[in-house]
Amino acid sequence: MPDGVDAARAIGIHLEEADAFRFRGIRFLDAHTVVEAGFPRGAGLGLRRTALHSLLLRCAEHVGVRLMWGARVTGIRKEHVVTDQGMIAARWIAGADGTNSNVRRWAGLDSSGPDLVRYGFRRHYRVAPWTDSMELHWAHGCQLYITPICASEICVVLLSRDPRLRLDEALGRFPEVARRLEGELPAAAERGAPTISRRLKRVCRDTVALVGDASGSVDAITGEGVCLAFHHAAALADALAAGDLSVYEKAHHRLARRPRAMASLMLWLDRSSTLRRGILKLLSANPALFERLLAVHVGELSLLDAVRAFVPAITR
Repeated sequence: MPDGVDAARAIGIHLEEADAFRFRGIRFLDAHTVVEAGFPRGAGLGLRRTALHSLLLRCAEHVGVRLMWGARVTGIRKEHVVTDQGMIAARWIAGADGTNSNVRRWAGLDSSGPDLVRYGFRRHYRVAPWTDSMELHWAHGCQLYITPICASEICVVLLSRDPRLRLDEALGRFPEVARRLEGELPAAAERGAPTISRRLKRVCRDTVALVGDASGSVDAITGEGVCLAFHHAAALADALAAGDLSVYEKAHHRLARRPRAMASLMLWLDRSSTLRRGILKLLSANPALFERLLAVHVGELSLLDAVRAFVPAITR
């Protein structure tokens, strides 16, 4: 999303340098309604995760990060990281090791509220994008989001609460997408993973701070996971410069509010087809409302601003 592009740039990562496709906005679709809006500023970027990894690696090497390929971290101690290649002294330890973080467990930071788990499966197709927006298609019990990756390829992701549902079966619920993909061979095998909404009680302890999905996560439907990680990195850098991880703890909670609120709204629509149809019809009849919601999503407007616009539309 544009806010993720900005957050990356703020820490010296220029995502435009990767082989990426610019998309101008978001489109919501169900069997009866289409709603779309452009971003209030900037553009989103669709790119393969491998391209993102390569760019991050080059940036890390450029600023002098020492990379220990093949080393296995087996634990942490006060001011030390334990690896199979010996002990490494560390004034600070940043655990950025993903949803199933070992660092989180070793630091005693696993305590969280109840997790909401859904399942995502993705596949790339060599199909020219048919729109310059990212599309989110809604059907009973699942969603497809479709992101242009380049001029000749798209990424199709299925999200649902059913761990057994796969793309081939789910496409029957999205006849328009199925028609566009008919006869097209996938560019890569189907891959899947859980998408977890998790809120930790704390993200810091002693000299350890958690970053990215290790520090809690929002459902993938928001598209905000990578953006949050970039924001966390900047906030943690400020805290380390101040020598006080409580600075990061406070910033982390603040940064999570908007993505969590937007995830709650979108998952609310997932629970009721009747409610979703009504909301999409309302947004279709009032395009400015969807523009405001998208502006909130990318951090250009506050949630309060969106509520002020939404309530009069609902009560009319």
